[in-house]
Amino acid sequence: MKVAILSGSVYGTAEEVARHAESLFKAAGFEAWHAARATLQDLQGFAPEAFLAVTSTTGMGELPDNLVPLFSEIRDVLPAAWRGLPGAVIGLGDSSYGDTFCGGGEQMRELFAELGINEVQPMLRLDASETVTPETDAEPWLADLIGKLRG
Repeated sequence: MKVAILSGSVYGTAEEVARHAESLFKAAGFEAWHAARATLQDLQGFAPEAFLAVTSTTGMGELPDNLVPLFSEIRDVLPAAWRGLPGAVIGLGDSSYGDTFCGGGEQMRELFAELGINEVQPMLRLDASETVTPETDAEPWLADLIGKLRG
């Protein structure tokens, strides 16, 4: 199965988690693809069969600048070929920000819902005020996701 991993990162933490997820998917026999500044054309060329979005949150619950162009491009086009595909989201944030905690991840969940992507497990929320090793903390959740995608 081909898994596209989208990432949005301000300081590189979400990108590290995305790269770690890519290596775990590959080790499990999946064809995983991650590009920090992917375009819709890149994604469509890969022809994904599943999606993982890994994004931090910036400002007042917004997506990081590096993910905004792809997010907007996908929202403008809403590729019909992705309807019904499995997907999941890892949101990174800081719970001390209250209501905007993991807001970037919530925006990706909303986009996946608009696309008709089937959220196969609840969003993982990684809290910067509680973790210093988010890529390690994500491993059990990613193992569950890999199991679900295997069917």
